[in-house]
Amino acid sequence: MSGTSRTSEGLDMRRRKLLFRSWHRGMREMDLILGNFANAELAGLSTDELDQYERLLDINDTELLPWITGQNPIPGTLDLPILHRVLEWKTSAILRPV
Repeated sequence: MSGTSRTSEGLDMRRRKLLFRSWHRGMREMDLILGNFANAELAGLSTDELDQYERLLDINDTELLPWITGQNPIPGTLDLPILHRVLEWKTSAILRPV
């Protein structure tokens, strides 16, 4: 079970792969954060943002999760605009009424 409520219908192949990778991270916490972000935002990402997002998905969950939760600072080399977009989205999703 992926947890995604979005289908890949209407997405190009690159976005379909990124959606799948977002929901199949290996660590459920990251599946929920990146999977839901991808559901909501993936279709509208620019080519540059897609490049950055792919780079983000290449990072191991055990490294990425502490940056996303704020436990560890984000290294300068990975301080990507898309990571800040994920962080903003995560914060607004927590505050968003269900």
